[in-house]
Parts: sequence; C-alpha cells; structure tokens
Amino acid sequence: MGAYKYIRESFQQEYRERPELLRQRIVAWSSESSVLRIARPTNIARARELGYKAKPGIIMTRVRIKRGSRKRLKPSGGRKPSKSGRFFVHKKSLQSIAEERSAAKFTNCEVVNSYYVGETGTHKFFEVILADRAHPSMARDKFYGSITAQRGRASRGLTSSGKKHRGLVTNNRSPTYRPSVRSRMRST
Repeated sequence: MGAYKYIRESFQQEYRERPELLRQRIVAWSSESSVLRIARPTNIARARELGYKAKPGIIMTRVRIKRGSRKRLKPSGGRKPSKSGRFFVHKKSLQSIAEERSAAKFTNCEVVNSYYVGETGTHKFFEVILADRAHPSMARDKFYGSITAQRGRASRGLTSSGKKHRGLVTNNRSPTYRPSVRSRMRST
C-alpha cells in the first residue's frame, strides 16, 4: 500500500474525531482573509488526487465561504408572494462558489480543482488548485496545458463541482437539472 492511502485515512479519522489541533487550525483560518494564497496544501493526498503537483506555476488558495441559505435583506417591489421570501437556497454548491471567488481574485490563473478542508458553525473552508496561465511550464505540460488553454472554467461550470450543479454528473438528482429546472417542473 502507498503512503497516500495512510495519509488519507489519517485525515478522515481527524475529521471524525475533531482533535484540538484541527479546531485550533480552523479558528486561525476564521480570522484570515476570505481568499488566501497558501504555500502548500493541507491535505496532500486529496490535492494529488485532484491534479496538484509541486511545480512552478501551480498556486494553492484557501477560501472561506459563509454557510447556509442566501439572505435577501428586505423584500422590495410590492406585497406579492414572489417578493415576500427572505432566504433562498443556492442553485450551485458552496464549493463551486469558492472556486469562482478564487478565480476572481487570481485573474491570471485557471481553476484546476478544489476540495473541502473543514468547517465551523458559520463557515466552510475549501482549498482551490490554480494553474498560472502565463507560466511557461504550464504550456509545456500536457495535463495543465489543456486547462490553461481554457478561459473561465470556474464561472462556466467546467470544473468537477461545476459539472455537478449543471447536472452533467449522473446521480440520483441529475434528471431534475436537465435540460433546465423550469422545463422539468413544467413537464411533471
């Protein structure tokens, strides 16, 4: 068995038991900025599974996302049932929102992938793998070259979490999203 299997198992056990070290780490993350460049991934096994390599041109960021539904401050536009709601569920996952925010901050990079690293009562934390579009080693690399040739992967839903909320991944919820949510509602 490889070393990464044991690293993965130790991280899973850590998330289950929530030791003091993990709690202190997450408290420190809460006081940092919402999108922060980090030197190396926290969970190296998961990052390597998703395409991370420790080479020039690869950037890691940690993104803090507020949990829960989206809250509209005050309904406006008259007393109609459509205007009276205050809490709305996101149509996309918090992970894909984290990827979009990371891509918006680092405009010269493309999102390769992302993964979950922890949560508190109010926030979720994701680490996003980015590839620098202008770096010469990215164009020479076969894997990263195809990623950096694209523009706006995160905002167009071309990452793995983006494909899930677009309904392209086959699971038990995918028929409700394709071809669109409203057309599915009309047909049922």
